[in-house]
Amino acid sequence: MDDMKYHLPARVEEQAMRARLVSWFDGLAVGASALCLIHCLALPIVIAALPALAARLDLGEGFHLGVLAFALPVSAVALGEGWRRHRGLTPLFVGAAGLVLLAAGLAFEEWVAVETGVTVAGSLLLAGAHVANWRGRGV
Repeated sequence: MDDMKYHLPARVEEQAMRARLVSWFDGLAVGASALCLIHCLALPIVIAALPALAARLDLGEGFHLGVLAFALPVSAVALGEGWRRHRGLTPLFVGAAGLVLLAAGLAFEEWVAVETGVTVAGSLLLAGAHVANWRGRGV
């Protein structure tokens, strides 16, 4: 009987922790549902407004060149340091391919659809390389 007395508080504490965890997950689920609702309602409006926004926010090729001038050294340092630490060549090569595609996007400024496709593909490759590099470093 005395053994029951000592185990009861631990069990009560465990139940309280489980209740707090369930409450936290409930709050997280409600927040996720709210974000989903906002996303579902706002996304069609944003997509419909994109052509009007693009005409007003045309930053020109100078912006593309500036972003590339920023991305080249930052990515080179980050991917190079990652390689030195984990010796994984995949992030290095994928990142280099992404940078080449970003640079190639400048050559297609006359063809907006091609420029957009090449630039988006380069951005996705570069972002993926940085994520792989980050994971390889164990961050």
